[in-house]
Amino acid sequence: MKHVGILGGTFDPPHIGHLIIAEEVRTAMSLDAIWFMPSHEPPHKRNANADASDRIAMTEKAVAGNPHFSVLRIEVNRLGKSYTFDTMKLLKEEHPDTDFYFIIGADMVEYLPHWKHVNALMDMITFIGVKREGHVLKSKYPVVEVDVPVIEISSTEIRKRVMENKSIKYMVLEDVESYLKGKHLYERR
Repeated sequence: MKHVGILGGTFDPPHIGHLIIAEEVRTAMSLDAIWFMPSHEPPHKRNANADASDRIAMTEKAVAGNPHFSVLRIEVNRLGKSYTFDTMKLLKEEHPDTDFYFIIGADMVEYLPHWKHVNALMDMITFIGVKREGHVLKSKYPVVEVDVPVIEISSTEIRKRVMENKSIKYMVLEDVESYLKGKHLYERR
């Protein structure tokens, strides 16, 4: 049996906090791989700032240095709102020999009661929860807590800094920074 962690998000842009969470969960849970899964349109957020192809490209650049990391395009290819239940049902059918671990921050742990078909989803995957400043990692649902360093960097803050022409060095990997600057992503227009 293969053990794969999934880290979903808009990755608008992907930053070092995402990478640290993924690596800490991978090693703590002895997972074979982490699949980063950019969403096309998450049900709990407004649309992404960068288009899906740019977010995929940045995420691929972010994970390129780790042989255990890869990018999964399933939700971007599906278009429209992405629900974890639908995605995981499809992945379980495509990979019957894989146990999936879905990594979420404490903010999403709090939001679990609102997830589509959350009870059925609990039978398909194991949720891994990581701390997030200002949120409580408690739920009536079974969530395995993995202690990771709390890195308070957000994609929102990075976009704001780019718009204000401030440095984002060390917040994102160099290849990601070069890509977003080369494409003039998040700049004030």
